[in-house]
Amino acid sequence: MHVEPVMGTVVTFDIHAPFVAPEAIRTATALLHDVDRRFSLYRDDSELGRLAAGILTERELSADVQWVLAVCDSLAFDSRGAFDARVHRSDGIVDPSALVKGWAIEAAAHVLAEAGARNFMIAGGGDVVTRGAAQPGERWRVGIRHPEHGDLIAAVLATERHAVATSGLYERGDHIRDPRTGAVPGDLLSLTVVGPDLTWADAYATAGFVMGLDGPAWVDGHPGYGALAITVDRAMLWTPTLDRLLVADTMAATDFSSTSHDRMVPWRRSRGAPPTLRTARADPHAPTRDRRRRATRASSQAPARGGSPCRRCRDRRRVRT
Repeated sequence: MHVEPVMGTVVTFDIHAPFVAPEAIRTATALLHDVDRRFSLYRDDSELGRLAAGILTERELSADVQWVLAVCDSLAFDSRGAFDARVHRSDGIVDPSALVKGWAIEAAAHVLAEAGARNFMIAGGGDVVTRGAAQPGERWRVGIRHPEHGDLIAAVLATERHAVATSGLYERGDHIRDPRTGAVPGDLLSLTVVGPDLTWADAYATAGFVMGLDGPAWVDGHPGYGALAITVDRAMLWTPTLDRLLVADTMAATDFSSTSHDRMVPWRRSRGAPPTLRTARADPHAPTRDRRRRATRASSQAPARGGSPCRRCRDRRRVRT
């Protein structure tokens, strides 16, 4: 296992057989540091720092930085303004950080895969990429943090080739604001997005969290991506994509009224559970019982809003160093 302090957090590399040469890990970590050097708004000498200071124009930015900003602009349109790197800060500074960390970790995963790694996990700042298996025949276990108690988990996912990203206010306070209104989102305690690529999972988690109760249905409209939300009422709800991934959920789900549930179709919800918060010790490998109950899917589904990213954007995941 390798632990690397970078991008204001700690990124952990957990690689199982077949192992890779140390040079591959050094290349992956160097990539993360290069992204930090160019994108960090805490560094005056970064490209985004110089853009904020007026030293650089957008046309003078490197191709990768221009691409990231273009993707953020596309997501602003897709999310109808719920994700907008250009206006979500009150000081007007362009800040694509809600996408950059996921994009960088996804790129690091590609470095390891190209070096021959087949079974590994990379985790950093609430974002996780998994590939292959933790042990032969055993999928990786990814715990979703309890949003109010850092030493507890709310659910466990069994993943293979997946990306997991969670957005919430529990670590950094009111750092997420609705770009359309400037208000702090108030419907959810956290939103976790699971899908094939961490670039999009990270951004969708932020956008969906801002959307509140409408967020999971919006995430579900992007092929391959699903969401699990914990509401301010201490209810846990998830889209059908997560049915085969949830190992154990320890959060009860509220039995919503027909009016409120219409906004959440096609969510899954447990039956007959009181609107109280249940917790479990934060051990993702601890034996737990799967208490999920399948709810019948409503016949009329909420229309998907926005489209999935274009193929060109999905395929361009490399970071130029």
